[in-house]
Amino acid sequence: MNDRPPASPTAADAAQASLPLALLRLARPQQWIKNGFVLLGFFFYPRGWSDAPSAMAVAQVFVAFCLASSAVYVLNDVFDREADRRHPKKRRRPIASGAVGVPLATAYGLVLAVCAAVLAARVSPTALALVAAYGAINVAYSLGAKNVVILDVFIIAGGFMLRILAGTIGVGIVPSRWLLLCGLMVTLFLGFAKRRAELLALKGEAGGHRRALEDYGPAFLDNMISVCAAGVLVTYSLYTVDAATVAIHRTDKLVYTVPLVLYGLFRYLYLLHRRGGAGDPSRDLFTDRHLLVTLLAWVALTLFLLRGGLG
Repeated sequence: MNDRPPASPTAADAAQASLPLALLRLARPQQWIKNGFVLLGFFFYPRGWSDAPSAMAVAQVFVAFCLASSAVYVLNDVFDREADRRHPKKRRRPIASGAVGVPLATAYGLVLAVCAAVLAARVSPTALALVAAYGAINVAYSLGAKNVVILDVFIIAGGFMLRILAGTIGVGIVPSRWLLLCGLMVTLFLGFAKRRAELLALKGEAGGHRRALEDYGPAFLDNMISVCAAGVLVTYSLYTVDAATVAIHRTDKLVYTVPLVLYGLFRYLYLLHRRGGAGDPSRDLFTDRHLLVTLLAWVALTLFLLRGGLG
């Protein structure tokens, strides 16, 4: 009878056991909150969530973009693995650290992309085209556009705009032009703020991590951020008082939500300049209670007003 204790797990066993977790980390599910832009147009949809077919279609588009964005993250990590190894935080990513090999990561990304396309195609050809366009501009970004100053941020913003369009015209909803402009300004604001945060974090080594950072400077980025922040405030304010908005939603009270938007912008700028934040909007939203409470308050007040609150 063999009374010896079981053998200790080998390094290979440990690596195999941690592989599913590494693949999950590679997909970055914590970033799926960014796909909330898909829901923006439907949030202001006059027929509301009582339109079950449209709600189901938007939900499918949301999941499709979650899969597509994960595929993009995998692709970016494959292309950026050498630069990530020189980054103080990104070197822990699955591919940069060696937890996931390049062939497996590539196959994984392709599977995610195909699943996203199939799901979008079930909604509409337009939704499929928008998801495909999202993938195409991100491939261009990874292949070199990320090194072109200003264009890199516009491509990131374009990805968010495609999310908004997929959640509106992709499911047969006509989007507000003011909301589209506001969405563009918000995404440009977040993009330039991210570049500013990278400059602060990497300091003298910024160019070695991302070539475009060599052409950015703190003063230049601060100007771009200020312009975009002003654009967010102006376009959103004009949306709330626009005659078409008042007629569609039967309320002129949405203007009362403007102070919350203004506070959120100021808080984000504070995090950027005083707390070393703004490098990851998803993380900042859940780690800064001021931003989280402001967002929840904006959602609650907006829903209240859209449903006839305050008469």
